[in-house]
Amino acid sequence: MKGEALESGAVKGRVARGRLLGYALGSVGTGVFSTTPGLLLLYYLTNVMGVPAAVAGVALVLPKAWDVLLNPYVGALSDREAVGTGRRTRLLLLGAVTLPVLFALMFAAPGHGTVAAVWVLVVFLLAASAFAAFQVPYVALPAEISDLPAERSRAMAWRIVALTVGILLAGGVAPALVDLAGGGRGGYALMGVVVGLLMGAAMLASTLSTRWITSRPGPKPLGFAAALRAARGNRPFFALLGAFAVQSLAVAVMLAGAAYVAEYRLGDDGLTSVLFVCLVAPSALAVPMWNRLAGRYGTVPCYLLAVVLFVVGVLALHPALTAGAAAVVFALTGLLGVCYAALQLLPLSLLPETVHADAGRTGHAQAGAFTGAWTAAETGAMALGSGVYSAVLASTGFRSAEAGREVAQTDGALAGLTAGFTLVPALLLLLSVPLVLAYRTRALAHRTEGTLPGDGV
Repeated sequence: MKGEALESGAVKGRVARGRLLGYALGSVGTGVFSTTPGLLLLYYLTNVMGVPAAVAGVALVLPKAWDVLLNPYVGALSDREAVGTGRRTRLLLLGAVTLPVLFALMFAAPGHGTVAAVWVLVVFLLAASAFAAFQVPYVALPAEISDLPAERSRAMAWRIVALTVGILLAGGVAPALVDLAGGGRGGYALMGVVVGLLMGAAMLASTLSTRWITSRPGPKPLGFAAALRAARGNRPFFALLGAFAVQSLAVAVMLAGAAYVAEYRLGDDGLTSVLFVCLVAPSALAVPMWNRLAGRYGTVPCYLLAVVLFVVGVLALHPALTAGAAAVVFALTGLLGVCYAALQLLPLSLLPETVHADAGRTGHAQAGAFTGAWTAAETGAMALGSGVYSAVLASTGFRSAEAGREVAQTDGALAGLTAGFTLVPALLLLLSVPLVLAYRTRALAHRTEGTLPGDGV
């Protein structure tokens, strides 16, 4: 029977909270790695290591461009492992053990200028590969955690709360550690070690705690090319993927710009942590609210509402930042945090259902192949955010400097770094709306054909 392979390994009925917590812990680690390079690495290169903004942007984009190519292949490898062993543990363990070391090395670059840029490029590429080994099979697990759609959504809610904790560690603790250690090279090096250890502990705990999840993608393993061919007809998945990727790019641009607006608009780069706490802390509290609203009014209508509200909020940030009104900026950022929770939770809640829909359509439940494509788009978007923001800086005349040197910025550079943090993300979010609507249309068509579970579209 089509789709039977995926259900055969799934838990029947409700999943215990302890098991959900064990799964969710991995998102603490993924949240740290997904956020910290986008938040601090560009600033580290331009304002500590003296790397020109354009060169720094290249050093950050290329490793993630590699990730875009690698992740779908890792997804196919994960499916092959699952067919052979009934688990996805080997790749999870590989990523959990190697990523923390590489993360620490990213912020321990020798030399300065070009030497530092090359070091970061190479180590970041290796770290991105290690992250793919963990992230791709990890994202595949919710589709296999239970045979009930409600339990899969429940697992995703737990994961998003844990992801929020990871993002808080990245945005709140990481910059604070840099400051506590005196800033500069030493501060970033210490932060890399401490945050890397925290990240590794969370990922390893999750790897060991999810061995109970049986993964039977079958009926036979597909190679990389065959998996892509099988996935090609899942039109709801690709519409959802496009929307999520564009929204991830918008958030990534804001992450890359946070340290710059904190220093040059609010007068203190230490306020980067405050901006992050204002954004992320409300999102943790908002996850249950959005979960209930989606259950009552439908996932897609709530998703669209969150996108529109985020656009309004980020546009309002522009005049507040220009005026240097810190209190208003923090208040608006807190409101954005409520919307940010929905942009994380709701598309990821729909993702497992598109995987199950494809199992019904093709008879091949290749969760790894789909999550490989998903994480490739996500990581590519997150990396491109630094590149987009660095391009804005370069085009508006931003001047880089090594640690300890203060360089005055022109009015054009100040306007550019503000617009990059506000207007550019707002435009990207608006561009994602037609893709969300396309997902709704295609999901309804699949439901009419009997291949997509009810998901509140």
